[in-house]
Amino acid sequence: MKKTLFLCAAMALTMPATVMAQKKAEVVTPLIAGANHAVTNTAYGKVRGYTHNGIFTYKGIPYAKAERFQVAQKPDAWEGVRSSMSYGPVCPTDPTTTVNDEFEFPFQHNWGYTNEHCQSLNVWTPKINDGKKRPVMVWLHGGGFTAGSSVELPSYDGENLARKGDVVVVTVNHRLNALGFLDLSAYGDKYKGSANAGLTDLAMALQWVQQNIDQFGGDPNNVTIFGQSGGGGKVTSLMNAPSAKGLFHKAIVQSGSYITNFTDPALAKRVSAALLEELNLQPNQVDSLQKLPYERLNLASKKAIQKVQASIKAEGKAPANLGWGPILDGEFLPYQPSDPAAIALSKNIPLLVGTTKTEFAPFMPANRGLSMEAAKESLQKKYGDKTEAYFAAVKKAYPESEKPADYVLFDFNFRSLAIDQASQKAKNGTAPVYMYLFTWQSPVMDGLYSSMHCMELPFVFDNISRCEEMTGGGKEAHALADKMSQAWINFAKTGNPNHKGLPNWPQFTAENGATMLFDNASTVKNHHDKELLQLANGK
Repeated sequence: MKKTLFLCAAMALTMPATVMAQKKAEVVTPLIAGANHAVTNTAYGKVRGYTHNGIFTYKGIPYAKAERFQVAQKPDAWEGVRSSMSYGPVCPTDPTTTVNDEFEFPFQHNWGYTNEHCQSLNVWTPKINDGKKRPVMVWLHGGGFTAGSSVELPSYDGENLARKGDVVVVTVNHRLNALGFLDLSAYGDKYKGSANAGLTDLAMALQWVQQNIDQFGGDPNNVTIFGQSGGGGKVTSLMNAPSAKGLFHKAIVQSGSYITNFTDPALAKRVSAALLEELNLQPNQVDSLQKLPYERLNLASKKAIQKVQASIKAEGKAPANLGWGPILDGEFLPYQPSDPAAIALSKNIPLLVGTTKTEFAPFMPANRGLSMEAAKESLQKKYGDKTEAYFAAVKKAYPESEKPADYVLFDFNFRSLAIDQASQKAKNGTAPVYMYLFTWQSPVMDGLYSSMHCMELPFVFDNISRCEEMTGGGKEAHALADKMSQAWINFAKTGNPNHKGLPNWPQFTAENGATMLFDNASTVKNHHDKELLQLANGK
């Protein structure tokens, strides 16, 4: 008994320091912010952010400034320390006044607050001022060239990706729609860069990264630009921009290979002329557009596009896609993407490119209670005597297909365009190309969302827990996110996405068609859906 008491007493004497040390180690404050915390330098002045779970976070840092319809310039410098703890403004777009409840649920949008002076960026980094050269991943948001922002989706938060990969994540706001792509170059040198003002913003953001990111622990000589949907289109556009050459070193295009041609400048100028006409302005009154309320400008620009489209149709010409986007202005974009000079600009840039299996599944009526008989009837109308061949091609490409929806919800357009982009790059470039297809299907809402547009984003950013409305937040989702985000990280580090958690991922060529299919059991297949795509595209 005495011996037992002695041992207990001895333990009591020796344990407190250890226990206290353990308790002290366990007490971690998730968020730290203060007047002198997370302060670092930029070329324009000091910024103060905060740390969350050990990741330094900065929001709303100005990277450029610009007057309406003019090329972006360097931002103004400031005195003292600039507080950078809240997201900056987003570009004005059509106001959101109502949403479809079922379709809004998985996205959980943050619409932000609007201001035309929206050129700001956000940074997440594991350390600052430590002399380490971390890969930099610059995210370009979706929404076409018309809408969206860097704060729009919870999946865009860069904290988890920065922590997991020991990388620096940057997300960017820039000018969109008429504010970013109204070609007024015919009305004076002041507006020479108006056609692609939104892209000049992105180029300025990349210049900011090159000049300042070392202060945030990043390597300005190892920058990857990546984006989804419209963001992928922006990546493609920057790959074709001479002034952006050298500002990034790798590129990732996610469901965004649709930029095959830049808008004809003659068409863009017709839209501008129609806009002035709509507003009863003479060419010498073009400066009036700079002070016009955005709401009037937005409405008039839409009417101008409609008028030009109607006139093109009346002329008996093929319909033109006149939505806002990159313009072949001869300045920022002097070449079409297929021109040899454009291809040469990015021949040394490794490319990772892909899509999701069912990009627009939630919007397809066939996604709701379709019987196999109804599926066959629908496909019969479309494919006629090739219907049986179509069903066989689906089974060959995706042997797991069983439900009626498995035969009708495919995206063929984005997938084909991604293959075209990868094939052209692999044929004409000297850098590696990797192709993926995201086939994992969300269990949320009885599978309504399938592997829809944007579904891969929480997996790329390792943000499953932030996006449970989209992913369900289950173990399988977390496991796939671990593998997929690591592939993106490895690509940013070395230009090669391979890692031990995935099967060997070969470089893509038009001949081998090698594609990583991301799912609960990820696999690599060669030309697995070639016959299906040929049937669907009428080839």
